[in-house]
Amino acid sequence: MIARVAIDLALDRLFTYSVPEDMQKKLAVGQLLCVPFGRRMARGFAIEIAGDEAAEASGYTLKPVASIVEEAPFFSAKLLELVRRIAAYTASPLESVLRAAVPAAVLKPGAHERTQLFVSPKAATRAADLSARQRWLHEQIVRLDGGWLKSLCTELKTTPASLRALEALGLVDIAPLKRRRDPLAARRILPTKALLLNSEQAGALEAIVSATRPLLLAGITGSGKTEVYLQAIARELEAGRDAIVLVPEIALTPQTVQRFASRFGPLVAVLHSALSDGERYDEWHRIRAGEARVVVGPRSAVFAPVRRLGLVVVDEEHETSYKQDTTPRYHARDVAVLRAHLEGAKVVLGSATPSLESWRNALAGKYALAKLTRRAGAGTLPRVHVVDMSAEPRRGIFSQPLLDALHLRLDRAEQSILFLNRRGYSRSVTCEKCGEAVMCERCSLAYTYHRADSCLRCHICGGWREVPATCPACGAAALTYKGIGTQRAEAALLKCLPSARVLRMDADSTSRRHSHDDILSAFRRGEADILLGTQMIAKGLDFPNVTLVGVLNADASLNMPDFRAAERTFQLIAQVAGRAGRAELPGEVFVQTCAPDEAAIAAAARGDFEGFARGELAVREAANFPPYCRLALVNLASRDAQLVREWARMYAQALAGWARRVPGFLVSDAYPGALERADGWWRWQIVLRSATAASMAAAWQWLCEVRRPPRELRAAIDIDAFSLV
Repeated sequence: MIARVAIDLALDRLFTYSVPEDMQKKLAVGQLLCVPFGRRMARGFAIEIAGDEAAEASGYTLKPVASIVEEAPFFSAKLLELVRRIAAYTASPLESVLRAAVPAAVLKPGAHERTQLFVSPKAATRAADLSARQRWLHEQIVRLDGGWLKSLCTELKTTPASLRALEALGLVDIAPLKRRRDPLAARRILPTKALLLNSEQAGALEAIVSATRPLLLAGITGSGKTEVYLQAIARELEAGRDAIVLVPEIALTPQTVQRFASRFGPLVAVLHSALSDGERYDEWHRIRAGEARVVVGPRSAVFAPVRRLGLVVVDEEHETSYKQDTTPRYHARDVAVLRAHLEGAKVVLGSATPSLESWRNALAGKYALAKLTRRAGAGTLPRVHVVDMSAEPRRGIFSQPLLDALHLRLDRAEQSILFLNRRGYSRSVTCEKCGEAVMCERCSLAYTYHRADSCLRCHICGGWREVPATCPACGAAALTYKGIGTQRAEAALLKCLPSARVLRMDADSTSRRHSHDDILSAFRRGEADILLGTQMIAKGLDFPNVTLVGVLNADASLNMPDFRAAERTFQLIAQVAGRAGRAELPGEVFVQTCAPDEAAIAAAARGDFEGFARGELAVREAANFPPYCRLALVNLASRDAQLVREWARMYAQALAGWARRVPGFLVSDAYPGALERADGWWRWQIVLRSATAASMAAAWQWLCEVRRPPRELRAAIDIDAFSLV
């Protein structure tokens, strides 16, 4: 018997080993093995197992597998098939997809097996021999029904030696037990029951239950999509099947996680990068053991090792965070559809603002479509006002209509949300004399001024510097602050509304663990009147007392040099507007913009997704952009500007030659990236468009073989690229 093994190195090939006789009955596809590799021992996954004839045909003397690290396979046969298809589609090494599919914490051998001492109470038989302190300690341990040694010492203000003394007296047992690291343990989660569905929700639920193809659930904000997911999952659990729920960024959607945990209790497992290694280790193993049957997490949770998959839910399926931006560059939404197909499961894609790819698939009949057109419960859609800031008599951060609305909410003790998708204080520091901005030395990007620590920060490489006294370009002492960020908006807000309690939520205010949850919990408890933030606050939030939403600088994303700019602008405005009026209190939205007639802004204000989609799809079709073709981005980067420029042009010429053999295969000229320099790396790009992703993957593999890049050059292809920036 032989085993073909994927070693944990990005070599994109399988290595063949013989299997010792005493190991042959235990060996299975998907197991983690220890094998000799060169002069060292390496670990890898068994991908294929074959008989002796394969070994004889190879003509080589094979090294034997050293050991099986863990007998329970890490991958089922269907999960391995999924991994292989992703590697082929994205033109990525197989090993990179395997690494993406299993948390690194799980692969550390034995590093996260944790046992702790547990104190179990026993009946008091020698009370007369006890001191008053010992009697009290024993009574408390009995009352608490025992507990972990360290926790009891903290709670009872005692020492391990005191509890050991009770053990010597036969009053308690102290023994090592495995302790689960529960990521939800710190949250107070109360059980909930299924809610009564309205007619549209009930229809959507039945459509999911009977679905034979992927289903797009297009429901306006506040229409009760999550309750439909919950009841669909309950049906699967009753039938003995498991579920995976993908959310865009789990640290930003704590309310969603809590809703699933409150409905399904200990059957829920959470997987995401913000967990500690121990928590990830425990959650992953609970899923594999079948203890957890509902998995909630961001894109990597699509690989969760559930035993019998019945349903995959992709919530907010339009979100860009589902696209992995490093190798392997997969899109979790597409992987969810593929995994459901391979495992015979149902898949639901939900959004109030679906991606144009999913919407076109639904229009073409490739996906089933269910709509939720009204809000669940007593909530109603908010009234939306578009404020033309170019017509405002005084162009400050806040228009007068928005300020009046904020004053009114303060008087009524209602809450407001303000959205500005730029953090920091000012976008740039610019010289009034020469017009030059103070630029990051490592990136082709202006520094952003942060008032909190009075310094300039680069949002690409993380570098910083003090604010210069004079212009670095001309030496003039004429530096001014341009543009607004959340810090500046917060300062201006407190000047306009000095009595308002304001919470700011952006990447600067949420750097510590659980800070997202802490800020949102404080706002829900009514400890603030206004929540000001970036796109962190644009999705997944449901606050009954929020009756006003203000969108500042709504047209900023329209100026991005990207074919999806209009789509993203519509989605952001529509999503954040949907945070208002979700209970009995009516909602109101003010959208501040200098481009009120732009189609994306006007359609978002009307809540007209279908009208926007019709117009935008017509533009995409005329320009031959997705979803009417497949698009890939070849990314080249080097610290040597001349080297990357020369190789980019050479690659563009070679790919153009390849394209002549494939009808409809289009190759752009090589051009510098919109952010030409990032963290010291010069970046060039080439855009490929074709009818199929397979032709682009084949072209890239051919190119890498005939013109292998030097070590000083980073070269990668991003198939189905989500952005050209």
